[in-house]
Amino acid sequence: MTRTGELRVGGRTVELSRPDKVLFPEDGITKADLAAYYRSVARRMLPQLRGRPLMLERHPDGVDRSGFLQKDVPGHFPEWVHRVELPKEDGTVTYAVCDDTATLLYLAGQAVITPHRFLSRADRPDHPDRLVFDLDPPGEDFAPVREAARLLHALLDELELPSAVMTTGSRGLHVLVPLDRRDGFDEVRAFARELADLLVARHPDRLTTEARKRSRRGRLYLDVQRNAYAQTAVAPYAVRARPGAPVAAPVSWADLDDPDLTARRWTLATGDRLLKDDPWRDVPRRGRSLNPARRRLAALADRPDPGGPTG
Repeated sequence: MTRTGELRVGGRTVELSRPDKVLFPEDGITKADLAAYYRSVARRMLPQLRGRPLMLERHPDGVDRSGFLQKDVPGHFPEWVHRVELPKEDGTVTYAVCDDTATLLYLAGQAVITPHRFLSRADRPDHPDRLVFDLDPPGEDFAPVREAARLLHALLDELELPSAVMTTGSRGLHVLVPLDRRDGFDEVRAFARELADLLVARHPDRLTTEARKRSRRGRLYLDVQRNAYAQTAVAPYAVRARPGAPVAAPVSWADLDDPDLTARRWTLATGDRLLKDDPWRDVPRRGRSLNPARRRLAALADRPDPGGPTG
């Protein structure tokens, strides 16, 4: 980076205004630090972003001040930042799409702390290529989240669906299933609900699908509501706007056995450790059809769990 805050990448010059602006006051992390982190993880992060509309979480005055979520691309964004115009109920929204390192660094320069990505791609926004289960702890103990993820993983294995897990950098874990984009969001969400209902029937004392907090009674909520058009989920490797600058980190299923694993285990300062290994290297790049899994799920729902419900 030059003294004026210019970053040269991919044949482009990205202007980083006020590079010394502190965005994380408790940690002394500046805008230049944020851009340096995103540059370091770009090789891993960009495949998770390319072709996807983004909702941008911006904190121009720092994370200790109110930020905002931005969907429409501002007029001052350079022309080389890719865009896609998509319908909404009363018009259209023009979303940013991050297809290269220059765009990722430009967003950091705009104090975009966290990019939140669509579960679908811009060319078929109604047809997701990711299904996500959002697991947040009912209290402060993270052990129930790790256990719920293990139970979910086991059921997905029964259905012969590949899956991946990541920390959110906030409170919980996301479990993701790659899809082939044949189904629309309504069909995908219905499948996710049926799967969650079966898992709750097997473990009624631990898990619930009750959306109302007062009805959960200390059980972990299996949230499938993000599986909808124009809903987003935090992107892998994204920094979160919290003290310590925690990172949404891909992890392996074996990592769930670590009692020290929490949603904020990795941070911007320790992000280089994320690049030593790729915990998602065995996740298939091609998504799966849900049709065979639907048949297997229906068969499982018609017979009780061999082990019976557990608490």
